[in-house]
Amino acid sequence: MKKVKKVFGLVTAAALFAAVVGCGSSNNSDSSNSPSASGSAPASASASAPAEKLKKITIFQSKVEIADSLEAAAKKYTEETGNEVEVWGAAGDAYMTQLQAKLTSNQGPSLFSVGAGPEADKFKSYLADMSNEPYAANIAPNMELKEDGKTVGVPYGVEGFGMVYNKKLVDQANMKDADSFIKTLQDLKGKGVNPFSLSQEAYFLIGHIINAPFAAQPDPQAFIEKLNKGEVKMADTKEFQEWAKMMEAIKATSKNPMEVKYDTQMGDFGTGKTAIVNQGNWSYGMLKDFGDMSNDVGMAPFPLGGNDKLAVGVASYWVINSKADADEQKAASAFLNWLLTSETGKNTIVNEWKFIPAMTNIEAADLDPLSKDVFEATKSGQTVPWAFIYFPQGIIVNDLAPAAQEFFLKKDMTGAQFLQKLDAAWAKAAK
Repeated sequence: MKKVKKVFGLVTAAALFAAVVGCGSSNNSDSSNSPSASGSAPASASASAPAEKLKKITIFQSKVEIADSLEAAAKKYTEETGNEVEVWGAAGDAYMTQLQAKLTSNQGPSLFSVGAGPEADKFKSYLADMSNEPYAANIAPNMELKEDGKTVGVPYGVEGFGMVYNKKLVDQANMKDADSFIKTLQDLKGKGVNPFSLSQEAYFLIGHIINAPFAAQPDPQAFIEKLNKGEVKMADTKEFQEWAKMMEAIKATSKNPMEVKYDTQMGDFGTGKTAIVNQGNWSYGMLKDFGDMSNDVGMAPFPLGGNDKLAVGVASYWVINSKADADEQKAASAFLNWLLTSETGKNTIVNEWKFIPAMTNIEAADLDPLSKDVFEATKSGQTVPWAFIYFPQGIIVNDLAPAAQEFFLKKDMTGAQFLQKLDAAWAKAAK
């Protein structure tokens, strides 16, 4: 069976999703896996407490775009606390290879980053238990990284997607379930407006929108594992059957996505030619050329089965190296506490890194309207997971996208036939 794909953040429209391959390893359960081990006081004391002299730490993380700002933040931390931090240069695409080499040679960083799913599983034995650190209590609902019931990762920030809609053309109250969604599309078509837009790029064509029926399962990851083994089929599952009817309605009422690229999609939305696009908070950056739309756009959940939650996920998590000694783990946790609770740290996250906070103690006053919708959903726990991070490696681009292309290009292909195509594609990819 193919290994699993981890999808990195969707910061830009053209973002490519890197595949990460790995196998889980057993996690140590003794007290040394906690940053506050060996009887020492918790590293995460109040941000206003007097600075304690702590061991020097090293940081290695995957996001190239924050590398310079992280180094600046580390210098500010040293100025404020007197404690030393060394930031290793961001490695870009080589990050995972370099991280594994450093960890396996016992030269690993004190603090590093991983993604959820297979990436976290791969480094499971290096993830310290952060459950009892005070800042862990501030993680937004369901946004922590967990292994064996323990909190082992703190989110950088969140991103989310759903139906980005023009408030002048659409009333969100009229899209509460599949039937009202379909009626809304039909009404919009009757008014001469393109109701709903997907675009031809693989994730914008199928990768995001198919998340809905997977996320609707009681245990999405378990369902995917059964699908991989051939124990269930999408065509036989009610949530997928309803989703297929909604896809039929999109096909019947809206512009063919095989004729639409992302730039065109957002241009038509910005000029009022399209009422709804299936996109994420990152897409607001494409609307700036069309004037101030802050009062005219919002993000609504894809209403499959009456769903009222946005699809929100975390691209990367901060984790502490459990193989480091207790003093080093304590110092790493202290830096995280400073980053997540001090005014300097919170300002870095929101105003310099431009992340949507995944912590309930961090406010973000100047978010664009789509990011604000994602932020509010995150704080309140009104979210569904990114199930696609558990898909077989490469399946969205190599297998599901071609099936979706065929569905939209063949006028007579039904939603039921589309599900059969997707099942066949999945079976091939999961071998």
